[in-house]
Amino acid sequence: MSPIQKTARHALRNAQAGQELAEASAAVIARRLEILGEALADPLRADHAELGRMGTEKVEALAASAGAACADALDLAEQAGRLAAREGAEAADCLARLARADTPAAFAAAQTNWAMGAWGRAVTDGWSFCDAALQAQERALAPVHAAATANARRLKR
Repeated sequence: MSPIQKTARHALRNAQAGQELAEASAAVIARRLEILGEALADPLRADHAELGRMGTEKVEALAASAGAACADALDLAEQAGRLAAREGAEAADCLARLARADTPAAFAAAQTNWAMGAWGRAVTDGWSFCDAALQAQERALAPVHAAATANARRLKR
């Protein structure tokens, strides 16, 4: 599978999960508003178990999501740092070749080789970084998605 296909697959999976999350959230919110209305009308017969879950599950899902997002943000920053260091070394090597060039043609060749390499690396690194960011998004969304879709199934009438 090509890097573009891989990235597109992650983007599609995230879009589908986002759609499922939106639909599940709407269903859960609608049902829980009914449960709250029923509790106001008859507090003694209220669904206290469901009322108790309304807050704690959000904290659990959001904490797991935040943990995944923080870990992945650190990984993405580390990846960006490695790429920047590599490009700095590539530029320094090019400058050394330019300084050693003894003809205008050698100077132009060194400059062209660096530029073409930089463009190629930029494209490859860009796709790779984008894919890593989409995977990070997927991991951050997963706990919230799982909680919302499980609630939607459980609360379905």
